[in-house]
Parts: sequence; structure tokens; C-alpha cells
Amino acid sequence: MTKTLFDKVWDSHVIDTIEDGPQILYIDQHLIHEVTSPQAFNELEERAIPIFRPKQVMATADHNTPTINQHLPIKDELSRNQLNQLSINCDKNGITLYDLGHKYNGIVHVISPELGITQPGMTIVCGDSHTSTHGAFGAIAFGIGTSQVAQVFASQCLLLSKPKSLRITVNGKLKNGALPKDVILYIISKLGTNAGTGYFCEYAGDVFRNMSMEGRMTVCNMSIEMGARGGMVAPDETTFNYLKGREFAPKESVFDKKINNWKTLASDEGAVFDKEYFFDASDIEPMITYGTNPGMGIKVSEKIPKVNDASFQKSLAYMGFQQGESLIGKPINYVFIGSCTNSRIEDFRIAANYVKGKKKADNVTAWLVPGSRLVASQIIDEGLKHIFDAAGFKLRQPGCSACLAMNDDKIPQGEYCVSTSNRNFEGRQGQGARTILSGPLVAAATAIEGKIIDLFKTRN
Repeated sequence: MTKTLFDKVWDSHVIDTIEDGPQILYIDQHLIHEVTSPQAFNELEERAIPIFRPKQVMATADHNTPTINQHLPIKDELSRNQLNQLSINCDKNGITLYDLGHKYNGIVHVISPELGITQPGMTIVCGDSHTSTHGAFGAIAFGIGTSQVAQVFASQCLLLSKPKSLRITVNGKLKNGALPKDVILYIISKLGTNAGTGYFCEYAGDVFRNMSMEGRMTVCNMSIEMGARGGMVAPDETTFNYLKGREFAPKESVFDKKINNWKTLASDEGAVFDKEYFFDASDIEPMITYGTNPGMGIKVSEKIPKVNDASFQKSLAYMGFQQGESLIGKPINYVFIGSCTNSRIEDFRIAANYVKGKKKADNVTAWLVPGSRLVASQIIDEGLKHIFDAAGFKLRQPGCSACLAMNDDKIPQGEYCVSTSNRNFEGRQGQGARTILSGPLVAAATAIEGKIIDLFKTRN
């Protein structure tokens, strides 16, 4: 019987099946942070239930962390209390914590892959929707709620119904200037934000085979914005080369044996998916969003579509845009390059390559927030910081930062921010803030020009 990649990983982790009901799925790796774990810790403590396998839990502080002066006491009381409680809970239960100041601290979905904790064939969960990021390695990775965090703490298992399978194939060669972020924004703009509901998505075809691991992580990260439970890319030599030598990846002969197993993690020829979509890479160009959900996206060169729908009109009213309007030339005062979508070293290399020798526009505040301390070190070691400093960009310390306004990095009310994050909901980056999603290249160009430009036209 032929199987999909998703089937192979899921089925190998099923411990038991309830008759005519859900299945008990074993979880290999549990990731936690300060926001969604406190209630789960409290529940177990109240019921006198120990953490079943603390060595399979990894914690970090990321959502509420400041991105300047991290060596100083945190000013915000709620943030300070949440971080303190995470430290107490991890210490009490023997859980590894990469707290502020630790050399491995950073965004949970950045540090786990870069440390080699994320590996092909795993099941990975976290109380955070963008856990789908880790599917780039051929893992089943998805976000869970607080009650499910408690379930995994107590049993290292979850009671779940198996999602359906979806495959998105993109073949051909991307045009110059089109990045992985543009690929996923394009897909979501075509399919909408509900196309993946009830499904786990596999990304296949030339475009994903030729992508770096960091690009695959960007795509899988935003599977959630398509409504999917998670996204996956079959592991290959790109995956193995990325993992080799990382801190917690298998070593030497063990690594070689793992690779032999990982090579079997691909959908069988003739495997049947519940739903499939096909796209041509040549149609993809640099993308931006214009509304208040990630499906409201267009090529930078296109105009906002005309749609006779009340919610559509409400979204445009919030953004201050009009149907049929081009966003080229739209003045922008804030640019954010960061988040678990686009805060890896590759993203900053792309941005630095564009801004080198240029100066940002006087009207722009440009925040660069690396996804981890390791990325921050790379930015310095590779000389990228000098480029950004000379261009007038502000390099901050690691954290979720202006992705979600749970910290001090908020966009002022009414201001536009071209952001490499994953969500453009009302108030996502601050009360009344207006978010325009893009990739790091479009964001960097916007910061230099002080307005949105047709980057594709400029480069071709």
C-alpha cells in the first residue's frame, strides 16, 4: 500500500486507536515558551502529576522578551512575571531552558532547528501555532492548546483525529527577486485562508526541492495562514547537510544510520492525497498584502482587486486603501525584518546584500530582529552589522519583537509597517497598526526608499 510522507510519520507514532475514534499519538519533542505553558504546569501541580519525560521538553523565552537592554531587569510587570514563572517551572521539573542571556536563547521555532533538535520523522508540538515551521525537515509539527500542553507534559502523547492529506506542487524556476516568502504568500493569495483546514500539507516540486532549509522553514511556517494544521517537505541532501554537525544532531556513525532511515521519508510514487493543487513558478513575483488577513495578497506590481463584500470593504477601510489602488509609491514609516518566519541568517544576508552602500530613507524606522543569539552572532561575524549600521538600520536583540506586540516593540496607531512576519490582523503589531506582509527583500527595499517600490521591475 502506497503512503504519503505524512502517513509514514503519523502511522509510525500511533500507540493505539480508539474504536471508531481518535488515535493516541506519541510526541517526540515538546517545545514550550513563557506564554502558553504556565497554566499547564499549574494543572499538573494541582493534580500531583509529574512531567513524564522532561528530557524531551525544551523551553525558551521569546514572546515577552525585550529586544534592547536584555541584561537589565524587564520593566513590564506581566512580562517579567511570565519569564520568572517559566524559569521556576523549568527548574522545578528538570526541563532545559534557554532563558534571556543564554547563548542559545531565541525564538522557539528558530533555535530548535539551528541546534539540531528538530529532525526528520519526528512528531513535534508546541503551544504556538507556528510550530508548523519544523515540518520543513519532514517532521509532523503542529501547534497545540494549553490543555494539550498539559496532556503532553503528563503522558508524552496526544489524543487526536488524523488530518486529511493535501499536496501543493510548484514546478519551474522562480524569477529573479522571488523568495520563499513570496511563494507562500502567492499560494495563500490564490487558495485563501481556509483551503488547508482539516489537512496536513506536503509541499512538492522543483521550487521546494531547490529551496534552502531556511526557505522551506519560511514556507512551512505559514501553512497555518492557509488554514492547514501543518506543512511538510520531504527530507533530502539539503536537509542532511543542514543538520550535520549541529549541537544536538546525531553524530558520526549514528548520523549516517539516521540518514538511511530519513531517506525513506518521502511520499511513495502513486500515493493518493485527499486534495492537490499545482502552480507554475514563473507566475510568482515579489508579493505584499493589502488587507487584514494573509490571503489578501497581490504581486507588488498588481492593483488591489475589486470585491463586492462587506468584510473585504471593512478590511480596506482599516488599512486606508481603495479597491483598484496600486501600492507602489505608498509611503511607509516602519519596516520590521524578523519573526519566526524571516529572522534567520539567510534573511539578513538577503537584506544586507540589497542595502549595502545605501542609506535608509529619513522617514523610516527600520528594526532588524534576529531570531536567536546565534543568528545575532552570525550577523556580526559576517560583517552584516556594519552594513546595516551604515545604512541606518537598528539591529536589536533576539525575540518575537514586533510580530505580535506582546513586548515593547509596537507599531504606532495608524502607521504602516512592511513586515516579514506572518500575520496582518487588525492590531497584530500594535493597536491600530497597519501591517503589510512581505519578504525580506521587499522590506529592505522599502526601508531604503521610504515607500513601496516595484522591486521586480527594478531588478529585471
